[in-house]
Amino acid sequence: MGDNSVKNENEITLAFALEKDSLSDLAKIPKSDLHSHAGRGGHISFFEKYAGVKITPREDPFESLFEMNQWLKENVKCHLPDGAEGYLKQIEASFAQASADNVTVLALSFCVDEIELLGGMKSFRKTIDGLRDRFAPNTKLYPDLALGYFPEEVKALDEILSCKWFSGVDINNYTGTYTMEELKRICRKAKGAGLLLKAHIGEFGEADDVWRYAEELELDQIQHGVLAAKSEKVMRYLADNQIQLNVCPTSNVMLKVCADYKTHPIHTLCENGVKVTINTDDLLIFNSTLSEEYLKLYRAGMKASDLEVIRQTGLHYME
Repeated sequence: MGDNSVKNENEITLAFALEKDSLSDLAKIPKSDLHSHAGRGGHISFFEKYAGVKITPREDPFESLFEMNQWLKENVKCHLPDGAEGYLKQIEASFAQASADNVTVLALSFCVDEIELLGGMKSFRKTIDGLRDRFAPNTKLYPDLALGYFPEEVKALDEILSCKWFSGVDINNYTGTYTMEELKRICRKAKGAGLLLKAHIGEFGEADDVWRYAEELELDQIQHGVLAAKSEKVMRYLADNQIQLNVCPTSNVMLKVCADYKTHPIHTLCENGVKVTINTDDLLIFNSTLSEEYLKLYRAGMKASDLEVIRQTGLHYME
């Protein structure tokens, strides 16, 4: 009799790879990453090879976002050239990782200052598209415009949107850069340009923040949103309105949003019918590939069938 554990690459399923506990098989399966910051989507090994150095991944959780960004500066960016050259190496790494892990649907977020770094929208678009074509030709890119980092960024909004390159807008207002009324104006403009509306919310704060931002900004999707699991009312609102949460498990563990993968809110969210996807957030910092995210959740008790539903949700992004 033949060995039934050996499958042709085209026959490998998510359930088979998970049950086999095989990262190499998981890497062959098409996946989506819908919450990834462009310059932070590469793997540490890419930069070790590039710079000829050893980079020790962070094991203990970070105490703050400031500490997280400081770790990146002191352990990775210090090995890269300043300016556009170093930035483009980070983008190259993100696309190389997408290709290596068979991420066929990728939503990368880019900031306005990154566009300015490469000389404006026309040059930026040509450069990023060229890197995607070269390093991840089988990956469909859906770029998000990240806003909320400095007030002057909105001055470039009309010009950026007129290029019709971005697929979504991703609001990050953790530092209170904008009032809610200002955010509403930004979202109306983005929606008028045909962009998907997203916002970082529900990673910190309260469960009701998720509902408030989703309702007032008319969000299509939420980056994180996991604190919604603390409120049946908020989860019901998300489920009834089919508002998708793009969840990043390892990011949440490493930033002390939850203690571990067994207690991660994704279990409760799925049980309550909330639409979710699994994503990496800042792979370069958190050192967990998309395949590893799936495997960690499976080991923590999630059913392969539920993880397959999540995978399919991501693959049908924007459909």
